[in-house]
Amino acid sequence: MRRVAFDVLQAVDEREAYANLLLPALLTERRITGRDAALATELTYGTLRGQGTYDAILGAVSDRPVQKLDEPVREVLRLGAHQLLGTRVGSHAAVDTSVNLAKDVAGVRVSGFVNAVLRRVSTRSLDEWLSILTRGMDRVDELAIRYSYPRWIVEAFADALGSDPESALAAGNERPHVVMAAVPGRATRSSVLPADASPTPWSPFGFTLAGGDPRELTADGRVAVQDEASQLAALALTRAPLSADGDSRWLDLCAGPGGKARLLHGLGTESGARLVACELHEHRARLVRDAAPGSVVVADGRRPPFGDAAFDRVLVDAPCTGLGALRRRPEARWRKSPSGIPGLAELQRSLLRSALDLVRPGGVVAYVTCSPVLAETSDVVLDVAASRDGIQIIDAPALLPEVPDLPASDPRFAQFWPHRHNTDAIFLALLRKP
Repeated sequence: MRRVAFDVLQAVDEREAYANLLLPALLTERRITGRDAALATELTYGTLRGQGTYDAILGAVSDRPVQKLDEPVREVLRLGAHQLLGTRVGSHAAVDTSVNLAKDVAGVRVSGFVNAVLRRVSTRSLDEWLSILTRGMDRVDELAIRYSYPRWIVEAFADALGSDPESALAAGNERPHVVMAAVPGRATRSSVLPADASPTPWSPFGFTLAGGDPRELTADGRVAVQDEASQLAALALTRAPLSADGDSRWLDLCAGPGGKARLLHGLGTESGARLVACELHEHRARLVRDAAPGSVVVADGRRPPFGDAAFDRVLVDAPCTGLGALRRRPEARWRKSPSGIPGLAELQRSLLRSALDLVRPGGVVAYVTCSPVLAETSDVVLDVAASRDGIQIIDAPALLPEVPDLPASDPRFAQFWPHRHNTDAIFLALLRKP
């Protein structure tokens, strides 16, 4: 189990692999199931979530900076630190198995160093280490160490919340449940709801699994994995009132990998609307075709091949940092940098402008990101809206009256949060063209 976790951590660090894709593949390939698979999963995701905290502790007990260590040694130490400070694995077992793993992946010569460092780590609990390390720090640095985030993300969450972000940071480290969606037009929630599953509180399509493999439910295409906030963002677009007649042409401008397109396709089929999906990359377009059979166009959403086509409703599920899904992809916090946000924000503005060009007068555009960062959310929408005459920003929370505590920095926008809604931190804005 530890070797599987190590291999995933190394692949994430060396070649930016995605843990949520690689780990299940390795577990299947090596025929690891049951409790062993559960332990490998906990070791992998727990180490990734706690990496910043563990690096700070390891740096305090080692005579070498963590980032200067050979990569295999660094991953073994992080994995060992998580076992000591974040699991019920006994101290002796955690140190001993880490030393043996170090011998396997880095050679016998480093085993003494690994043993000495982890034994020093084991002398205190996590709370005791945090008390020592954060003494005298300012609030941002304290939260960054305590909850294992880069400082800039702590600041970005504080700006988006307009308050102390501790609850949001803590919730971002919780292991999420698997949330499913019954696909409209193919199934109702009641017809596919497993006996031990719980209906989601607000989405009429969603339910949360108590456990098990979600792939067993998705085989026939009637159910898909989809966060509840993602479901609600698509639903809000269909609820937005249009000016003038006509509601038969819908567009998903950045459709891959197809989650919201699947839901919109089903809702459109039920109401008599036809969805066109646009996706830049062919491999992602194939996923969209599987999710939402119909018209899928491989094209750049900034320069779509639709001519003067006028759609009634357009979804812009814009590429973003993905910081709203850190519960599911904890490694993303270490890969993203604030230096990448201006380029993303310009792409987001271009896509939103394109959507406003494609929607008919009186039609509605939904702008969605899986990020709460202001530079990717309200800043983009307000900037683009101000550059176009007569654009109306619709009250998005009012279209989801069943969901509490949604208003964002601008009360017309909706911002989901894991600590408030137990969902990804998805942002939604709705705009009507004059």
